[in-house]
Amino acid sequence: MDSWPDSALADVVLPNTWEAPRVPRYDTRSPEDFMAGENLITALAPVFAALEGADPSDPALADRLNEVLPLSGDVCAAVRAAAEAEVAAGRLCHREAGGIAFSRPVKPSADSAGFSVDAVVMEDVVGPRHTHTSGEINLCFAQSGEPRFDGHAAGWVVFPPGSTHRPRVDGGRMLILYFLPDGAVEFHRD
Repeated sequence: MDSWPDSALADVVLPNTWEAPRVPRYDTRSPEDFMAGENLITALAPVFAALEGADPSDPALADRLNEVLPLSGDVCAAVRAAAEAEVAAGRLCHREAGGIAFSRPVKPSADSAGFSVDAVVMEDVVGPRHTHTSGEINLCFAQSGEPRFDGHAAGWVVFPPGSTHRPRVDGGRMLILYFLPDGAVEFHRD
């Protein structure tokens, strides 16, 4: 999609999505085809409840989330199944840049405990440098191989407010859901 000239693209404003996607004018899909499905939103509800009041500056947060919402549990299994179905349907991670598929299916709101949700699929790639101005809580699902996200195996990974990194996945492919307080993230050009 990055190679399309601006003249071939149209901005479409969608309610309850992260931003207006840039859809080729001759694309026959409707704007609703790019909205996160209700199954994903429903599956995320218990995650949002668990994240209510979560403080990414707490060094024990990832351990607590891995205990309360383990990858092997029903909640994470439902989130994974819904997210993978959305990816397969082309409604999640439908944009691509630098070998990373991505999208923002959820804007911050009271229903999402004030978090936005960004979704990415990364495979043996390094992403753009950015700062987690308010922190970042990640739910990482291995899809192939034995991937590690910034050295962490699949599961919950938390970065504190003010931390900066170039996200990296090595050893396979991962589907990662980034929960950002107030949707706050600052990308850097370098």
